[in-house]
Amino acid sequence: MYDFISNIPAAGSIINALAIVLGSAIGLIIKRRIPERITMVAFQVIGLFILTLGVQMTMQGKNILIMMLSVLLGAIVGEALELEERLQNGLKGLRTNMIEQGFQFGGDHLVEGFLTAFLLFCMGSMAILGAFEEGIGKPPRLLLVKSLMDLVSSIALASTLGVGVLFSAIPLLLYQGGITLGTLCFNDFISNTLIDNITAVGGILLLGLSLSLLNIKHFKVFNMIPSLLFVIAFSLFL
Repeated sequence: MYDFISNIPAAGSIINALAIVLGSAIGLIIKRRIPERITMVAFQVIGLFILTLGVQMTMQGKNILIMMLSVLLGAIVGEALELEERLQNGLKGLRTNMIEQGFQFGGDHLVEGFLTAFLLFCMGSMAILGAFEEGIGKPPRLLLVKSLMDLVSSIALASTLGVGVLFSAIPLLLYQGGITLGTLCFNDFISNTLIDNITAVGGILLLGLSLSLLNIKHFKVFNMIPSLLFVIAFSLFL
C-alpha cells in the first residue's frame, strides 16, 4: 500500500483533504438532528479545546523575539490588505451562489468554521512533520494517521460550525502539499527550529481564534496569516 501511495506526489495531503470532505459531509447531515442547546455546548467545548491546543503549540517556540515580530508584522500586513474582510466577502458570495443553485446550507458560522478548521488542521506539528516526512521520500505514515484524526474532528466541527469546515480542505491541500513539494527542492534548509517556530506562531493564531469563539475578545485572526511567512523568513535568515 505504501509503495502505491509513494508513487503519487503529495498523496498523503490528498488523502487528508478527502478525509475532511467526507467528515464534513457527515457532520452537515448529522447537524440537522442536533438540538440547538447541544450545538451551543459543543461550540463552547471546541473553543476550549482550541485554547488548550494553542497554548501547547505556543510553548514549542524557542525564540520569543521571532515569534513576536512575526505575529506583529503579519497582523499589520494582513490588516492593511484587509484579508479577513476579503475572505468573508468571498465565502459569503460563494454561499449565496450555492444557495441560488439549490444548496441550502452554510449556517451563521461560515467564516468561523473555515478559520477554525484551517488553523486546527494545518497548524499542528503533525501537518508540518507529516508533509516533511513525505517530502523527503518516506511513506506518509504521519499524514495517514492525521487523516483519520481529521476525519473524526471534521465531523464534530461541521456539525457545529457548518460548511466552512468542508472548504478548509482546499487550503489544507495547498498548504501540506506545498510543504511536501517544497521539501523536495529545499531539503537542506529545513531544521527543527523552523518547525518549532512555525508551530508556535500557529499556536498564537489558535489562541486568538479560541478567544473569539468563546466571545471573550474578537480577533481578526485571518489578518494574522501573513505571520507564517514572516516566521519562515526570520527563522531562515536570522
